[in-house]
Amino acid sequence: MTRAARAFWITAAGRGELRSGTLPEPGPGDVLVRTLFSGISRGTELLVLGGRVPASQHDVMRAPFQEGDFPWPVKYGYLNVGVVEHGPPHLRGRTVFCLYPHQTHYVVPADAVTPVPDAVPPERAVLAGTVETAVNAAWDAAPRVGDRIAVVGGGMVGCAVAAVLAGLPGARVELVDTDPARAAVAAALGVGFAPPEQARGGCDRVFHASATERGLVRSLELLAAEGEVIELSWYGDRRVGLPLGESFHSRRLRVRGSQVGTVARPDRTAAERLALALDLLADPAFDVLLTGESPFAELPDVLPRLASGEPPGLCHRVDYRAEHD
Repeated sequence: MTRAARAFWITAAGRGELRSGTLPEPGPGDVLVRTLFSGISRGTELLVLGGRVPASQHDVMRAPFQEGDFPWPVKYGYLNVGVVEHGPPHLRGRTVFCLYPHQTHYVVPADAVTPVPDAVPPERAVLAGTVETAVNAAWDAAPRVGDRIAVVGGGMVGCAVAAVLAGLPGARVELVDTDPARAAVAAALGVGFAPPEQARGGCDRVFHASATERGLVRSLELLAAEGEVIELSWYGDRRVGLPLGESFHSRRLRVRGSQVGTVARPDRTAAERLALALDLLADPAFDVLLTGESPFAELPDVLPRLASGEPPGLCHRVDYRAEHD
């Protein structure tokens, strides 16, 4: 079986193109997947588009099925939902999620795909990688019943964290962002909202996801004594400064990094974490994180526009259905 595929490659700072190639023959333990949708991470992917992955992180930041090397040319991405066209009987015809770049078809080992539950529409399942990051952050923080929690930064990751924490009994969860439009997102997720200057302090835990120095400083300000910031932002090649004098030591504050590359619970596997994220996506409240869509053929034009902030939003979904007509 010989099959061609088209993929999106980043070729220079702010530029990309669609390239055609031939897929390898699937082996007995492989699956051939026809992509339905992929999602664009406005954080990491746009840093990659700008060539802002530090040389020291070139190996660490490789996506599972990345081709090419940083800075470019590179095929990068990790939010892919498709249908298994060839593979083991229990997967054939199933809708699956895979940490694969933007490509029309692909061949991967069968254990690299996770079946999407019947209760989760494929269109929503592109959020699985982001919700998995939120689950990992929650495991890192280990929030308790009745905690006072702020999530600073209402991007994809911050909103996913707020959604995961929304059901914590007795907890006060507040999404903090400079964009007043995020108030509607917070309401849909069932959490509070405030601009940074009006956010409620005295927090036991603050999840920071704004990727800005100002946001991280404000996160520290919102903590109660003995409180902890869970840092989810990835700054690429930028340095940030923090007020680690003042009351940082006297209030015994902590800043803790959280990164999805390591499973934050020793009693869980990465596969179990991803399966949990997909189960959580049965909640239609997550649809508020899906704020734009375009066909795959337009990706070379769309990604640079997203990098410039146009259009604004959260997860931008890429639709491949026209590629298979």
